[in-house]
Amino acid sequence: MMNDKNKFAVIDTETTWGDEVMSIGIVIADSRSFAPLDRRYYILTPQKNHGGMYSYALYAGGAVPDMECSRDAVIEDVKKLLTLHEVTAIFAYNANFDYGHLPELSYLEWYDIMKMAAYRQYNSKIPHTADCFKTGRLKRGYSVDSIYKMLSGKSVYRELHNALTDTLEELEIMKMLGHEIEKYEFTRIKKAVTCA
Repeated sequence: MMNDKNKFAVIDTETTWGDEVMSIGIVIADSRSFAPLDRRYYILTPQKNHGGMYSYALYAGGAVPDMECSRDAVIEDVKKLLTLHEVTAIFAYNANFDYGHLPELSYLEWYDIMKMAAYRQYNSKIPHTADCFKTGRLKRGYSVDSIYKMLSGKSVYRELHNALTDTLEELEIMKMLGHEIEKYEFTRIKKAVTCA
């Protein structure tokens, strides 16, 4: 269970027009303070050359990848980073997307930040006038952009769609929601595989 660990990871991927991963951002965070402790930014080759909706953001804001190489080399480095920090829990906004694009990390526990952020009972900043289902989930307006603006009060915020900056902003969403890491247990989409 994730509360046995002192750290967790937030991950984000950006994909090509052909639905291949072209960049990965990952941030290791402290489970109590939600402070970032380590981060990596990867650009995958040759996938980055295939183009995608957010290709323009690969180097946005002067972003410099820690590695720009093959998927195999990137995944090996990601696994080393997670092992170094003893991380078994990965968080992502709309985690099913990232989980589906990173089957090499399917042995870990995966949690969905959106399942917390989009529900009235877990996000006190959702206006009482917001259109929600009976379950409390917003019917619309629960993208990273919308939720970040809602929580921060920054109406001019716009998601960059750079995999590293997005992970930092998703971590910030978790911090602004103000819940202890254990409360995210219900957002789990994939339990870690343990070896006998």
